[in-house]
Amino acid sequence: MDLQLTGKTAVVTGASRGIGLAVAEALAREGVRVVGAARTITPGLLAASVAAVSADLATPEGARSVIDTAVAETGGVDILVNNVGAGDVDRLKLGGFLDAEDTQWRDLFELNLFSAVWASRAALPSLIDRRGAIVNVASINARVPATGPVGYSEAKAALVAFGKRLSEEFGPQGVRVNTVSPGPVGTGLWRDPDGFGAKVAASFGATHTDFLSGMPETFGIDSGRIAEPAEVAALIKFLASPAALSVVGADVVIDGGTIKTI
Repeated sequence: MDLQLTGKTAVVTGASRGIGLAVAEALAREGVRVVGAARTITPGLLAASVAAVSADLATPEGARSVIDTAVAETGGVDILVNNVGAGDVDRLKLGGFLDAEDTQWRDLFELNLFSAVWASRAALPSLIDRRGAIVNVASINARVPATGPVGYSEAKAALVAFGKRLSEEFGPQGVRVNTVSPGPVGTGLWRDPDGFGAKVAASFGATHTDFLSGMPETFGIDSGRIAEPAEVAALIKFLASPAALSVVGADVVIDGGTIKTI
């Protein structure tokens, strides 16, 4: 299927690993000039991008610098993938509402919501001119706010609402805005021995290996497996392409059947 992406320019945030890197690689294979942004530049990101920008996307200056670099290096932006998210594992508390301090709320909202606000604001003039596309990466946690670290689900729910706002305002100007909400994905977040998954496993008194093998049952994943980054990237690539011109303002869940409600 020709996605008509050859020659377009995309900015992908949080592109050094996981879903972001998979998106950068998938777009590059379609002939897209990728500008990838992350705090740490990895060899994989360097290989997949025409420009790799080291920036703290949880700050307005960092987000603007990424878009400014993309415009300077490529002439404009056709696609913006607001992927950066999650949080600093070492600083996250897994307790209840009364255990979470204001710093956790601020950190999670700055990274998971405001990074997209700042990057979108900077990129929209170019996106409007080129009739481009934005894809925000949220989470099924937006629909199940009682799970995950306090503040994370709330930030992702706000991101979904933000995408709908942008779609309503800028859709008539030719900019398609959609959201992708993954369930558990096999990234380092879950699989790294010092990642979030290991922290959750320890909180339940389980080994990391046992926790990973039991995730499909624990999360009620009908497919019996967690998704891989390349699967989420394929969906994002499609939504960003002219092949999805009629998909506007959607929140597309990719979770193996975890969410049971209609």
